[in-house]
Amino acid sequence: MNSQICPLCKAADANNIYQDKCREYFLCPACNLIYVPSVQFLSAKDEKARYDLHQNNPDDQDYRRFLSRVFIPMQERLAPGSRGLDFGSGPGPTLSVMFEEIGHSMSLYDHFYAREPSVLEKQYDFITATEVVEHLHNPRMELDRLWSCLKPGGSLGVMTKLSTGREAFARWHYKDDVTHVCFFSKSTFEWLAAQWQAELVFADKDVIIFYKNICNYSGM
Repeated sequence: MNSQICPLCKAADANNIYQDKCREYFLCPACNLIYVPSVQFLSAKDEKARYDLHQNNPDDQDYRRFLSRVFIPMQERLAPGSRGLDFGSGPGPTLSVMFEEIGHSMSLYDHFYAREPSVLEKQYDFITATEVVEHLHNPRMELDRLWSCLKPGGSLGVMTKLSTGREAFARWHYKDDVTHVCFFSKSTFEWLAAQWQAELVFADKDVIIFYKNICNYSGM
């Protein structure tokens, strides 16, 4: 493949930076997203079969501690009784339960486990997307749709591991999960924040929070 179109910013002429026995990985020169070509995605059946193996649930205290890295910085800025959406909630929704326990109302959306399009037509004070953006087949469409669901002044919390460069990528375990098809870096999220005119905070090594400006908004 000599020419690729970035699924996030639509720039052309991405560079092939790595190839293993199953997949190729391209680096966008404009937004620095690393992505797998769509022709190398798993089938929907095979993708869901892998997610069905996940054992996450609200009773797992280790999983709660993991999610607390996005939960704590987000809840600190929420008004009482805020309305939230957990996007990519998975087979064992847990972050939504944590927010409900402190008085917020939550909706769920998941492509395989809670596919209810009507929730994506509503407005929310906050949205979470934990360990999901790396799975998006069309990140531009999906992320811009989430941003449009967010009220002015609202927050979008993302949890995903960050790519740290071309040389490190070859050794990076995160790419070895074949359901992971796009990989973000700090500069990718900075590019995205600029498109949205958003305030961007790196709350932890793999926790990114966007705050929607009350006065300004532009979609991609």
